[in-house]
Amino acid sequence: MSLLNTILLAADGLAKAGGAIGAGVAALGAGVGIGQIGKGAVEAISRQPEASGDIRANMILTAAFVEGVALFGVIAGLLAIVL
Repeated sequence: MSLLNTILLAADGLAKAGGAIGAGVAALGAGVGIGQIGKGAVEAISRQPEASGDIRANMILTAAFVEGVALFGVIAGLLAIVL
């Protein structure tokens, strides 16, 4: 019975480590993604300044979608740590 308990405790520790790593990767991925969105928007506005309003609106909408997915990833990772 003690061997089974040891295996289950090790699996629990691995799940918590995986959850922490997953939450970190989700946050890093969101940061990189939003950086790429901003870079693309600035380049597009510099090429076509008259379309800056449309480009800015699309950039904000896309960044919000990326943040939503990142928040979902971070919450899933934190739930893996807690549960």
